[in-house]
Amino acid sequence: MLLMLEEQHKKHLSFLTSVEIDVVREFCRISIEFIRKGANPKVYQGASQKLGVSVETVQNGVEGLMYLLTESSKLMVNEIDFQDSIMTLGFSEGLRQELLELYVQSRHEVRCILSEMAMDLPHYHNLEWRFDVEVASRSLRHQTTPKILLKLHTEDSGKKEVKVLQTDPVNLVHLTNVLDGALQEMKSAYCRRIVRNIK
Repeated sequence: MLLMLEEQHKKHLSFLTSVEIDVVREFCRISIEFIRKGANPKVYQGASQKLGVSVETVQNGVEGLMYLLTESSKLMVNEIDFQDSIMTLGFSEGLRQELLELYVQSRHEVRCILSEMAMDLPHYHNLEWRFDVEVASRSLRHQTTPKILLKLHTEDSGKKEVKVLQTDPVNLVHLTNVLDGALQEMKSAYCRRIVRNIK
């Protein structure tokens, strides 16, 4: 799977084509520290003075590298696809190899950090259902009232919960249509771009 980078990220990473390989290594080290511990403005200040560029340029370069590493790690991009993804950035062969080596060394650690940062929301574990039909009552002898009973099992941080829900077929069909529409909407290019930026 190729990594799709926005024009803004390509612009931030283009700065790395104009510096020495040792500077890129330092940027890589700072990016990994950024992922581990968060941003450090003092480091940006020192690097900008050494390179003679603005603090914003250094920050954009580090954040661009951090984004490249986190997105690639999150999607578990293989080595060939990673190289193909960064080939369009205009990096030299040596720089591509340096970034590939950094990615291979750090992807498991980055995935662990990302998983620790993720919110643990209740998620689906199991669903039991039963279809009941009431065919008569004392007051109405000829009626048909279908009901669907759902027993939803969820799990949250190892703790399991059970919710019992009841609905009729019309509402269940409406619910499935709305959810299906939401899933189809998530496949659109617009939504994928938004989700990519949120992550």
